Amino acid sequence: MTEIAAIDLKLSGYRAVIEDDRWVPGSFSLVVDGTPQSHVNADDPSQLFFEYIQRMGHVIDQLGLPGQPLTAVHLGAGALTIPRYVEATRPGSRQQVIELEQDLVDLVRTHIPWPKSASIRVRYGDARDVVIRLPEGLRESADLLVIDIFSGARTPAHVTSVEFYREACTLLRPGGVVLVNVADGPGLAFARSQAATLLEVTGNVAALAETSILKGRRFGNVVLVGSNAPLPLEWMPRLLAGGPHPSKLVAGTELRDFIAGASVTTDATAAPSPLPSKSIFQVKPRSD
Repeated sequence: MTEIAAIDLKLSGYRAVIEDDRWVPGSFSLVVDGTPQSHVNADDPSQLFFEYIQRMGHVIDQLGLPGQPLTAVHLGAGALTIPRYVEATRPGSRQQVIELEQDLVDLVRTHIPWPKSASIRVRYGDARDVVIRLPEGLRESADLLVIDIFSGARTPAHVTSVEFYREACTLLRPGGVVLVNVADGPGLAFARSQAATLLEVTGNVAALAETSILKGRRFGNVVLVGSNAPLPLEWMPRLLAGGPHPSKLVAGTELRDFIAGASVTTDATAAPSPLPSKSIFQVKPRSD
């Protein structure tokens, strides 16, 4: 990969780097603190690269009618991979993106700009603080809420609690869907507690991931799908058929078995997500 641009983020101090993807023309990766955080195909934003992002895309594809515009709120920006995907597949969607690091968004906007015609508004600040301050008109209006918040390679503790999810999910309209990206390792203690916490708030949750990750064999990403209405399980065959393979969707009784008595996370008990081994997610720093 060739480095396109790099900055040291003012708030976190992390190094943010945009690199081009030599294997996929017109594509770029965003790496923060040595951890690949986003991949964008600027020529075709409907093409998703990371496996967990592809699974999120499959769920989004099932919302409403094909091509129908959505109202979406994204907590965590990265390189705006999912907002770009929503705009590409559902033109006219109204989207709000909340990101802590304004200079990260400025870096991305400069080197991987998204269409000016897209109705994507970016708000800056801590996701939990900004959610509380959002206009009342956004309450109960979102078809889609995406929670993909990382500081470096970890999700901060304060956006993992039941109190946080309760506030964030007030944005969902009846029947709206929340997608949460959870990174965890063998044993899946963090992922199981997050599933229990989201279930406490929404009442309906499914988990989607590679089979070996759901079995707790290795570190990886679990996508949690939550809704305040019953999840239409007719999604399942299409979600699984869409790949990447092998994958599994866990819901209903099987989800409760997956949670297996894990406690609901509160502000008092919250902790950051586990730090992955450098050999799993993190990339070797560039040498000048």
